[in-house]
Amino acid sequence: MRTATLGPVQRAEALAAMAERELDVLVVGGGVVGAGTALDAVTRGLSTGLVEARDWASGTSSRSSKLIHGGLRYLEMLDFALVREALKERGLLLERLAPHLVKPVPFLYPLQHKGWERLYAGSGVALYDAMSMARGHGRGLPVHRHLSRRHALRVAPCLKKDALVGALQYYDAQMDDARFTATLVRTAASYGAKVANRARVTGFLREGERVVGARVRDVEGGGEYEVRAKQVVNATGVWTDDTQAMVGERGQFHVRASKGIHLVVPKDRIHSTTGLILRTEKSVLFVIPWGRHWIIGTTDTGWDLDKAHPAASSADIDYLLEHVNSVLSVPLGRDDVQGVYAGLRPLLAGESDATSKLSREHTVAHPAPGLVVVAGGKYTTYRVMAKDAVDEAVHGLDMRVADCVTEETPLLGAEGYQALWNARARIAARTGLHVVRVEHLLNRYGSLAEEVLDLVAADPALGEPLHAADDYLRAEVVYAASHEGARHLDDVLTRRTRISIETFDRGTRSAREAAELMAPVLGWDKDQIEREVEHYEKRVEAERESQLQPDDQTADAARLGAPDIVPPVTPAPPPDRPGGADPGPGGAGSGPRPPLWGSPQRVTPGGISRRGPAVLRGVRAEPGGEQGRFEAGVCDRVRVHPEGEDMAAVGGGCAAHVAPGYPAVVPPHRGAARQLHRKQPHAVRAVCGTGVEHLAQPVRGQQPAAQQRRVEAVQVGQCGHQLTRRAGHARVELGDVGTVGGVGTAVRRGQ
Repeated sequence: MRTATLGPVQRAEALAAMAERELDVLVVGGGVVGAGTALDAVTRGLSTGLVEARDWASGTSSRSSKLIHGGLRYLEMLDFALVREALKERGLLLERLAPHLVKPVPFLYPLQHKGWERLYAGSGVALYDAMSMARGHGRGLPVHRHLSRRHALRVAPCLKKDALVGALQYYDAQMDDARFTATLVRTAASYGAKVANRARVTGFLREGERVVGARVRDVEGGGEYEVRAKQVVNATGVWTDDTQAMVGERGQFHVRASKGIHLVVPKDRIHSTTGLILRTEKSVLFVIPWGRHWIIGTTDTGWDLDKAHPAASSADIDYLLEHVNSVLSVPLGRDDVQGVYAGLRPLLAGESDATSKLSREHTVAHPAPGLVVVAGGKYTTYRVMAKDAVDEAVHGLDMRVADCVTEETPLLGAEGYQALWNARARIAARTGLHVVRVEHLLNRYGSLAEEVLDLVAADPALGEPLHAADDYLRAEVVYAASHEGARHLDDVLTRRTRISIETFDRGTRSAREAAELMAPVLGWDKDQIEREVEHYEKRVEAERESQLQPDDQTADAARLGAPDIVPPVTPAPPPDRPGGADPGPGGAGSGPRPPLWGSPQRVTPGGISRRGPAVLRGVRAEPGGEQGRFEAGVCDRVRVHPEGEDMAAVGGGCAAHVAPGYPAVVPPHRGAARQLHRKQPHAVRAVCGTGVEHLAQPVRGQQPAAQQRRVEAVQVGQCGHQLTRRAGHARVELGDVGTVGGVGTAVRRGQ
């Protein structure tokens, strides 16, 4: 079974690998379209990178109606091509690509007029079913049926008797949108794509008029990378125009944002065995089954305020409650609402001022050589959008590229899902979990549920549910951080799980427990746990406040009262060295430690000495042998990792960030000093003792003597770490140490 882990180490490795060599395709934007584009490109054999400024699916792709559907209202608008395309994709997802994530869901359409409405609506739904079956991917869903009023009220007793004269029932499909996108990302990574969230594009690299890559800032660590690519795909959704502005070119089209809000209410507030679809004066309103809850939505209004955190106003909530209560025998009130979320649809700008009339078609353009833009569309057709984007990018590649294969490429967890589902009772007996828990895991992870169960086997306490959100196991929180790329508490409570919208407390009662489960995986200390919990609570408070405001402007202002998450706090170094006072310049006392290496000193193989507060004691290391270790002044431990003919070591510096005893590792997982790209042949990367990865820029020095091989010394990122790259021979013998520009360099004698 193919799999991929998106933990902290893998993220650091991906960032460095993207900067190391030119990619065929770099995708900007970690929503469903960007993730799908990365999967399409990498499965064609192209070297592919994917970067996302925040978390996977943190924008539109986690805030949808969570439906995979053809779109009945587009059929009414006579957009047959869009409906036909979407129905084919729905069938592929249900039957082949993601049967563990995409599930059938029934909907009831109440008829309010006798005679003509049943004929009109029935013809449309019949055409809907026929188009689905004609594509060969709709036979897994039941066909629609006509219901009398009495039958409809048995199916949905929540309805007022005078709200309908009969009904139609048909089937569509649903999924957890954020989980689906995260699974797409992991699938792309499993085929070799380099993926990194919390990596923001700050600008594009140009050579003449051609776009040749992007500048990417590591939001977590603060380093900046130049990622070069033959083709860059802009898949940033509602941020398309903002991203285009970085290129300095006027876009060929514009994207408008349409806000849609949803309410989440407990299952017992609406007594029905089926979902509902209701016609409104502007569009349609869905009441969607969602586990032990209902999702009610959506609105469709223009939005030109903050795109990162669209806010639901009191007027939005009242609008949904008013329309759904028009057909419910027991009306809903504000106190029945467990959760509220708002998202933005990326619509291609048209002639109409009403966003509900703008196109849901997608467009792909090549506004500048080396840059492809894909925008518009709907969640269901993400795969088609991705295919079209990669097809366009391929035109700019001077190579022969295979055709798209994503129609035949299941997502992670799909392979073996049905067999495990059939064996769920045996799995429950083996693990000691209730069969309902096993079903829950299989429908969220598919065959990857075995990885979650492995965590439970290693630590049975992880098999317990979260105290204030008992739909989820503690193991799921750990797994989100270790395997699914979650970097912050908000990522887990809002997207890897849906606790933030499924509990009346909006997840605040689960925040501390979840943060403490994530802490060992992500290396958080107590201060960072407090920061994560505090931030989450402020976010919930700001959202609640925004939902009391009368309009979009005041709601937006209230929501922006909570700041975005900040990178983890770096532990401050203790005042004294372990085991004694910090030696001063002469080796005694408690003088300050300088951040850089001191004056040149003679070095002998097996030992380094320098003037200053500490002595570097080294050992010789050879490739393929045991790793050498240098115990160095300020960064107390420096590890040397041999690989092939390259060796790397981190040493000195970083007094403000790394305390004695904190390991400084380059890199922590493979241990190779890596060349970034052609234009920086001596640049390398480093991960300092705090786990923060930095881009190392070379420091040029004097040419070494003919019989010596120079070792480039570099000062890494913003934290002051120094990294030394040794290249050349397998045997390492330390020679002279010198200084260049205040940064120490080392040279060694040739073989």
